[in-house]
Parts: sequence; C-alpha cells; structure tokens
Amino acid sequence: MYLLVEFLFILSISKIPVIFADSNSDTCDAFQQNCHSTSNQSPATKHNFTPGIRPEKWKYLLDLIYKANSTFEECSEICACYDNLIEEDLSPWKQNGINKQDILDSKNMGTHYQIINHVLYRESDCMFPFRCSGIEYFILKLIDKLPDMEFVVNTRDWPQVNKYNKPIPIFSFSKTSQYWDITYPAWSFWAGGPAISLYPTGLGRWDVQRKNINGTVEKWPWDKKKSTAFFRGSRTSSERDKLVLFSRKYPDMVDAQYTKNQAWKSDKDTLGAPPAKEVSLEDHCHYKYLFNFRGVAASFRLKHLFLCRSLVFHVGDEWIEFFYHRLQPWIHYIPVKNDLSNIDELLHFVMENDDIAQSIAERGFALIWNHLRMQDVVCYWEKLLLQYAKLLRYRPLKNVKLKVVKLPQK
Repeated sequence: MYLLVEFLFILSISKIPVIFADSNSDTCDAFQQNCHSTSNQSPATKHNFTPGIRPEKWKYLLDLIYKANSTFEECSEICACYDNLIEEDLSPWKQNGINKQDILDSKNMGTHYQIINHVLYRESDCMFPFRCSGIEYFILKLIDKLPDMEFVVNTRDWPQVNKYNKPIPIFSFSKTSQYWDITYPAWSFWAGGPAISLYPTGLGRWDVQRKNINGTVEKWPWDKKKSTAFFRGSRTSSERDKLVLFSRKYPDMVDAQYTKNQAWKSDKDTLGAPPAKEVSLEDHCHYKYLFNFRGVAASFRLKHLFLCRSLVFHVGDEWIEFFYHRLQPWIHYIPVKNDLSNIDELLHFVMENDDIAQSIAERGFALIWNHLRMQDVVCYWEKLLLQYAKLLRYRPLKNVKLKVVKLPQK
C-alpha cells in the first residue's frame, strides 16, 4: 500500500504544469488576451520518495492520502475550474427565475447595482468604499459584454440569507453550506482586504502579490525553509488560541503568536503575552508549514500562503470562497480539525515524511498559480453575471437614484 502511495504521488506531481513568473506574465497586464496562453508552462519538479515501507504508525494518514489521490482529477481546462459552484449557487432560481420582488427583498442586505446599455450604476452609499471599488473594477472590465441586469452585492464579511429562509439572490464573497448567498470573487483581489501596518490599505492587487511572494522561491527553496509551523495574526476568534498555547509549550515545532489589532487594549487581548510584530506575506515563506484559520468568515490570506510553496495546514472546512472547492485535503493541503486536537500528530507526520509534505505543498502551489490568476477571477465574474442575467424574468428599468460608476482616471 505505502509503495503504491509513493508511486501515485510521483506520477501525479510529475504531471502538474506550473506557470513561472517572469517580466511578461501575470503582472504586466492581467487582462491581456494572451494571458490565457499556456506556452510558458513548465512541468513541476519531480520529488522522488525514499524507498521502503513507512512506519506502521502512519498507516491511517497514508491511507487517507492514497484515497484522496485515487479519485482526484486535475483541472486542465482554462477558465473552467470553478464552474460547478456557479451552477450550484444559481440553482434555487433555475426553475422560476429571478423576479423584481426578489431584488426588492434583497436591497436591504447590500449595495444595489444596475447595468443598463453597458453602463454600470450603483446607489450612492457604499458601506465599504474600498470593497465596492474592488468589485467594480472587475465588472467594468467586462461591461461591454454584459446585458442589462440588476443585482445586490453584500460587502459585509458575513453572508445574509440562511437556508432556514427562502432563497433571496444576494451576492456574498464567503459563506457556509447553510446559506443561499451567491458567491462572488472577493474585492480583495483588487482592493481592500485586511488592513494592518504592513498593508495599510489592505492586501489588494492579487497580481502584484503573486509576483512578490513567488519571488521568494530562490531565497527560500524547500530545503532551506525552517522546519517549523508558523502563524501570525490577530485574535479574531478563540479558535486560534490552542495553536498559540501549543507554540508556547513546543516552540521548536510551532511559532504561533498573536499580533495587535484595533481592539487590543492590553496583553490580555493577546492571550497574556505582548503582541508580536506583524510579518509580511513574503517572510511567511521562510517556514515549511503555514497555518490558516478563518477570520470572521473565510480567510483572505489562504491563497497567499500557497504561493510560498510551503505546506498549508488549513483549519476547518465550513467557510469557503469561490475557489475553495478545487482545493482538496491531502492533495493540496493538510486538513486540521477545528478544535486542533490532531495538530501534534499531523506535525510529527509531515516532519517525518518530508517528501510527502513537499509534494502536497507543490500541488497546492500549482493549483493556485495555474488556476487562480487575475484572468481566472475576471472569467469567473463574466460567467457568473452572464448566467445570473439569464435568470432575470423582467427587463430592469434605469433607477434615476443610482449613480454612474466608471474606472478611476489614471
């Protein structure tokens, strides 16, 4: 069994194409037509496994990895990896469509938009201007392709329509399976995102972050990374406490510390210790193992962590963004229980099976690098809005109270 696992990993890793960053790729112009070209793809490096049978104590985890790989199929299509979620999210309206009353019912849940004659309109007030601008950037890139429609976008962190209630067509960036909300790519791909001293206006510009973080590869290749699990973040929820406490007990295994946030008043707010300094996303790449927790909703940092080519430990599986369903446990990341009851076992496993850890890290990187480019985000927006528009059972009339939205002048 174990030799079969090893062979399967070698076979699958050797087939992953990776688009490497250069001066002409993702950051020059994320919306050029030639961004869909695969001519600059190179195969990922093979990682040969140490021959021989693994220790019996790892049989359970190795069986999970084998089972995951035996049924997994790589996404090989351009701009089609995430289509299933669009179909799933819009399915409540497939039979009867979306009527005017549905839009009226959703107006108090978000920001009202209209597209009329290829012009984008929005109500004057936006609760989070950066978030609205991050959404509008992508829609305006597509405006000439979009038919007349109207929709409501939720820019709050929390989804709006629980499945205990009837479906209402409201767009949200993150949700759990308990919500009807229609998932859209978060504003943070272009603007906003978590604002800390290192990123005072938010993370923003995913295309730029891709280039910056991927640039650490030569500085921190796998064999030079520190064999320590790493986490820096504020105490958004007590779910993270156990890792911080584990780190204090086993500092050689885990370096997890809380940073200060706007609500910080004393060391009590950072679990009885002084707040740690913030760490740039690029410097996360110094470590082999990176922990990801949800925040109020899905965590904006997850996609960035994969760019380090480090192994991601993803805690919980309830909260999603539009690309999450393509990320598979044991193939692209290590799944961790919400209560972190299995972290000791998982950390020892990856530290004793470095070849497997590196292979999972490479596959996680390859998925994000190849299939979460800026053009993939634009493509998702296009497919989502076109399919949504087909469900409208009325022709929207221009609301005179809405203002025209245009791209800011350079």
